Amino acid sequence: MRTVIGPADHVVVVGAGLAGLSATLHLLGAGRRVTLLEQDDTPGGRAGRRERDGCTVDTGASVLTMPELLDEAFAAVGGSLAAHLRLTKLDPAYHARFADGSAIAVRTDGAAMEAEIRDFAGAREAEGYRRLRRWQTALYAAQKDHFIGANFDSPFDLVRPELVKLAALGGFGRLGPKIGRFLRDDRVRRLFSFQSLYAGLDPMRAIGAYGVISYMDTVGGVYFPEGGVGEVGVAMARAAEAAGARVRCKTEVAWLERVSSRVRAVRTRAGERIPCDAVVLATELAGAYRLLGASPRRPVPLRYSPSAVVLHGHAARSWPELGHHTIFFGDAWERTFREIIRDGTLMSDPSLLVTRPTATDPRLAPDGGQVVSVLAPAPNLRTGRIDWDRVGPAYADDLRATLAARGLTGFGTEFTVDEVVTPRDWHARGMAAGTPFSLAHTFGQTGPFRPANLVRGMDNVVLAGCGTTPGVGIPPVLISGRLAAARITGR
Repeated sequence: MRTVIGPADHVVVVGAGLAGLSATLHLLGAGRRVTLLEQDDTPGGRAGRRERDGCTVDTGASVLTMPELLDEAFAAVGGSLAAHLRLTKLDPAYHARFADGSAIAVRTDGAAMEAEIRDFAGAREAEGYRRLRRWQTALYAAQKDHFIGANFDSPFDLVRPELVKLAALGGFGRLGPKIGRFLRDDRVRRLFSFQSLYAGLDPMRAIGAYGVISYMDTVGGVYFPEGGVGEVGVAMARAAEAAGARVRCKTEVAWLERVSSRVRAVRTRAGERIPCDAVVLATELAGAYRLLGASPRRPVPLRYSPSAVVLHGHAARSWPELGHHTIFFGDAWERTFREIIRDGTLMSDPSLLVTRPTATDPRLAPDGGQVVSVLAPAPNLRTGRIDWDRVGPAYADDLRATLAARGLTGFGTEFTVDEVVTPRDWHARGMAAGTPFSLAHTFGQTGPFRPANLVRGMDNVVLAGCGTTPGVGIPPVLISGRLAAARITGR
């Protein structure tokens, strides 16, 4: 494994999202001195939070899986996840409701999920689920250490025994057809393939290896931290400070002071000069390359994931149909992916994720109220030419009406929207193509083909975050931070 060149005793980490925080903890654990700079008021990045009228709202990521990666980061500085966060394992992980009026709970316990599917779709489908779960587990085992959790110096690093195992499991075929070999009921298939959208892919086009995303939540489990997902970044920053890091929020980096191929100092907007031996840029990929004055050398342009429209709001009441996470599937499943990924249009028959964190932590809203967020996949700004200033408010009303028509009686009037976040808003926050999901996980943007975390021509700069390896989501960005630290420490 290649590492940075020269001394690396003092490392400046730019960006206190979960990738930057993970890198910081792993660097501290290896004995490095770390200064962590964050332009926002609080740490967390895309897993941030906001207080409004007594309500605590997670402004970004809401699905937390693979908490052992957090435990690993805390353990790097002698701590533990249990000492910093109180997690609840959600059971069910999701509730799913379909256009035909049917509904099912998604459970991570194998026997419980098998029983759910048997009651929902029959014994044959339950038997197919047993085989699917075994396949998902084998798929994860084949990838977790040498593909998801590894640094790559070249594509030849893929050539190892696990590659043969992954190929034998169907990891390089298409995900949708592979799941179809286990499950016949279209509704049940969706439960184990919709997760590919997190990676910016249509399940029918995604490679089978991305069945591992479904493993993370339908087998590994979905968790919720007391205080909200935004508490994760706060806890990690607190642990970093306790271990000796200087964590500085409200500090925007303006440029990097370079001498030839080496960064000597980080310069802030306030004019401060912070000398360093190495730098971890845990920022949006485009922002990192802007600071470097460079761009990735690639034969084809980068391709970005779809975006999302998110409604954050509150209600004085709840609805019995809403769990913590509830997916409302539209009828036109395959058409939906074509519309948002290839056609650049709004979903004509929306599938929506509704999150009600007060189902698990009622203290997130005052006086028995409910915090609710509605996420609707949408085209990114490069794919769709939509006037979001005009369309956004009307689309928010349409989404509320859609949910009211799908069983949430009164949702159109009793759910108060406090904020509508559109692709244009994500772009204003510095996210390329107006998407919080960064680069799509196409084959050419996966593993060693994704923008590398070592920057060509720079001796002491490393990248971290969802734009580099291994990719998008809370587990991958936590791994990304660890991989970035390893490029500096050699561990």
